[in-house]
Amino acid sequence: MNFDFSLIIDNAPLLMLGAWVTIKITAASVAIGTFIGLFVGIAEIAKYWYIRIPAKIYVDFIRGTPLLVQIFIIYFALPMIIGVRVDPFVAAITACSINSGAYVAEIFRAGIQSIDKGQMEAGRSLGLSWTQTMIFIIIPQAFKRVVPQLGNEFIAMLKDSSLVSVIGFEELTRKGQLIIASTYGSLEIWSAVAIIYLVMTLTITRLVAYLEKRYN
Repeated sequence: MNFDFSLIIDNAPLLMLGAWVTIKITAASVAIGTFIGLFVGIAEIAKYWYIRIPAKIYVDFIRGTPLLVQIFIIYFALPMIIGVRVDPFVAAITACSINSGAYVAEIFRAGIQSIDKGQMEAGRSLGLSWTQTMIFIIIPQAFKRVVPQLGNEFIAMLKDSSLVSVIGFEELTRKGQLIIASTYGSLEIWSAVAIIYLVMTLTITRLVAYLEKRYN
């Protein structure tokens, strides 16, 4: 079997376009997921049960169900409830953000709980409220500790974003499928897709390592 490099070269622009869409989905999902996860992570350790329990239910449900099922719920089931068709891009970002938020919540929860309790007591003794102490003292310290885990979540979401291809959204994996359907070059195109994913994940890994070293 001959490996036709011309197939990869000819379709490189389409694959790069798909890779760019994948990066946009991942970046948006992790950014929104980080925002969600920060508040949910804090809610998980709140002293009030009516705040803590809903946060734990959200985390357990999302972490306990496949992302693929969550995408189907957002794209296929939700329109039946609201009566409006959901755009594939919106569905992809929504599902991935909600999924990422649950994992990021656990990352922040662990990071916050790793900070010595004396830090909170010191902040309160200086006249800061619980919220001010959390914002200005606890969270900045916790963030430094969770940078590697957040990087891992970014990489995981980068790869998991390929699941949005099932709703017809043309990210990298879907682009590869469409190209193969017209060229029948499965070996060449899937090899190219794998290499592109590898390059993206290695780049993120190096960036996270740089940020971790800089914070240290």
